[in-house]
Amino acid sequence: MLSRRDFLHGSLTAAGACVTLAAGVTFGAGAAWARGENVAGMMLSAVDDDAGRHFIAGANVSGELLFRMPVPERCHGGCPRPGSAEVVMFPRRPGYHFYVVDVAKGEIQRTVGAGEDHHFYGHGAFSPDGRFLYVTTNHYIDGEGLISVFDADRQYARVARHPLGGIGPHELRLHPDGNTLVIGLGGIKTHPDLDRIKLNLDTMRPALLLMDRHSGEITGRFAPSHHQLSCRHLDIGADGVVVAGYQFQGPAWKSPPLIAVLDGRTREFREISLPEALQTSLRNYTASVAISPTLPQFAITAPRANRVIIYDYAENRLVKAPEVSDGAGVISDGAGGFIVSTGGGGLFEIPGSGDGIQRLASYSLHWDNHLTLA
Repeated sequence: MLSRRDFLHGSLTAAGACVTLAAGVTFGAGAAWARGENVAGMMLSAVDDDAGRHFIAGANVSGELLFRMPVPERCHGGCPRPGSAEVVMFPRRPGYHFYVVDVAKGEIQRTVGAGEDHHFYGHGAFSPDGRFLYVTTNHYIDGEGLISVFDADRQYARVARHPLGGIGPHELRLHPDGNTLVIGLGGIKTHPDLDRIKLNLDTMRPALLLMDRHSGEITGRFAPSHHQLSCRHLDIGADGVVVAGYQFQGPAWKSPPLIAVLDGRTREFREISLPEALQTSLRNYTASVAISPTLPQFAITAPRANRVIIYDYAENRLVKAPEVSDGAGVISDGAGGFIVSTGGGGLFEIPGSGDGIQRLASYSLHWDNHLTLA
């Protein structure tokens, strides 16, 4: 493990320059984080460089790149551990380990395996007290989707596996009630020996699931309007509203709704159809979802359309759809707007009011589809 002393070793006098240490960690020398100071609002994401090498990167909300940590596989989503400086980053499907990152020390503290005949799907969520980590998992021998439970207080020992009664769980989040896990069940069967080939497109059964995190009981199941609408990514607002993004696996000439909204209190489930030209431009694919904490609005990236959809779910109306080339991850900026990463290396801010967007930074990196706020 790279020690903090080793990590901070080196000249920090050239503000804005980058330092690469023997262990391979690279960070911005002018960054407050590199000087050992606490930086609120750090964003983490998986990135690749132009040579195809894989990293976990950290940046602040101003777009300043704080560090890059090399990892042996391409990563995807992440989740912060409440009450600590740890963030867990998950590999892209099929991934066999997750990485526990201490963002205060700038090191990967621990690597945890999925277990024999299992792999991860790229996402997880913590219990409110930060003790238990819930991770979407595939038992690839029979294709059964599971939630694996790890005890962070016991060095991330696996303590349970909960079956989902379905295939291909992807992103999950903890509901504000502290007890319910909300899970996007993609419905797509895969096997790591067959790369990322989809094996059951004619018999998919996707759903948005609600699970009691204590017992593993499925307490709600909401099916999309078409059996090939793979329920993938989601976010949950403080009011309990869930917004989920689909990826359609059916004929390319169809343009079904790709966004669903679930009211966590009334359990009303509905799908959103955008104006026809915009809906068609999405080309049946959405990426990352984020809900504003200050407004009843969400953002969803649509990289095939080179747009970000901003939608008001209370008034059921499209707010705007600014052009952002190859939009990837998205998080709320806390002030009614959103921060978006791109596959081309850009970081952008979309303000809550007005039609403009602001480029925060651009790097020779390729951001993955998710941003995680530490």
